Amino acid sequence: MTAEVLIGDGDGRLSPHPLRAAVLGEVHARPFTPLAVPARVLHFAFDTPADNAKADRAALTSFCESRGLQPPPAGEKHHRASFGTTMLRWEQHSEFTTYTWEFTADPVAMPFHPEASSLASPMRLLPQPGPLLVAVDLHLLPDDPPRTAPERLFDRASLAVAENSDGAAVYATDFQPGPSGYVRVLVIDRGMAPERAGALVQRVLEVETYRTLALLGLPEAQRLAPSIAIIEKRLAEVTAAMRKAGDLAINNKLLNELTELAAEVEAGAAASLGRFSASRAYDEIMTGRLATLGERKVGGLPTWSSFLARRMKPAMRTCTTTEARQSDLSLKLARAANLLRTRVDVELEHQNQELLKSMNARTRLQLRLQATVEGLSTAAITYYVVGLFGYLVKGLHDSGQITVEPSLVTAGFVPIAAFAIWWTVRSIRRKHIASED
Repeated sequence: MTAEVLIGDGDGRLSPHPLRAAVLGEVHARPFTPLAVPARVLHFAFDTPADNAKADRAALTSFCESRGLQPPPAGEKHHRASFGTTMLRWEQHSEFTTYTWEFTADPVAMPFHPEASSLASPMRLLPQPGPLLVAVDLHLLPDDPPRTAPERLFDRASLAVAENSDGAAVYATDFQPGPSGYVRVLVIDRGMAPERAGALVQRVLEVETYRTLALLGLPEAQRLAPSIAIIEKRLAEVTAAMRKAGDLAINNKLLNELTELAAEVEAGAAASLGRFSASRAYDEIMTGRLATLGERKVGGLPTWSSFLARRMKPAMRTCTTTEARQSDLSLKLARAANLLRTRVDVELEHQNQELLKSMNARTRLQLRLQATVEGLSTAAITYYVVGLFGYLVKGLHDSGQITVEPSLVTAGFVPIAAFAIWWTVRSIRRKHIASED
């Protein structure tokens, strides 16, 4: 935790921000360490996701404590430990961890002798943190031509050589793994101080590390390319089919297919987003490290910057193009789906209008039938009511209570009964309509 800041000579203190210590410490997180000439450096980088990183820290802590050495402090991402004449520099990054072993070297030994595999025994004492990404064998030697001539040590077809800004060092490699699996790097000292030698070696190792990490996006781009091409072709076919007026079933089928294609594109984009973003970041870091070296050409050989620009830029453009194709394809699929969805909605509205017209026609027919039924029901009820009234009048006539002919009275009652029944039925229907409204 950052100490409180005193104000003047009194007791006044300023409380620090909780992240102040981390921010200030980041500037000194990975300091350059002096490196005496000659030296041999083996550098490893391992893929370490979150769980692997925790296990790796625990293994290194146990390794140091078992030898009476100070383990890496909690929360620290870098550590340096001395094992006699051998030095270990450990660094933990967001998705990888590096182990750099520094050995003293014989000043008269031939470059890269003895073999790197015979020097890697300290690394075998630790459990492997994760899949190996980078293995570099770097030999730092004083200038001693022709023993240190790069043309005699590397493949001329892929040899890259450069000297730093003031010509105090020359560094060379062919970026190819040797028989032991290590990428060999030769650094020739022309009068560097140990501090400058350590800084140069660390930057050269970082260039190779970030170069490898940046290229991890290329296999992902190559994996996605066939599926993107298929989706692009199918999108063109679907949009061509959309130009033809189709019925609702065909449009729905095309819309479902567009939705499936969009889901496939989004799944691929989501899975590759982190990898492509990391590749861009690593490529920028590598470019920055090369710029810091201030390279100058040596003879007619390409510098590291020019060699990597020619070999790496196409790969990085492939990643960038694949990411752009995914984004562009996603937008095109969304626009095509929106157009087709609009057509489906318009067609559904048209069908709904036709359905409403049909329902209106049926309603009018029902009203006519209802009116007909009301007329028939009025006649039927009138018939039964007049019949009952006729029995009543006939009974009264037979009993002598009335003297008028029953048939005449019944005939006169018919229009009265018909009107009364019609009026009653009509009133009931109006009440039902009013209650529904």
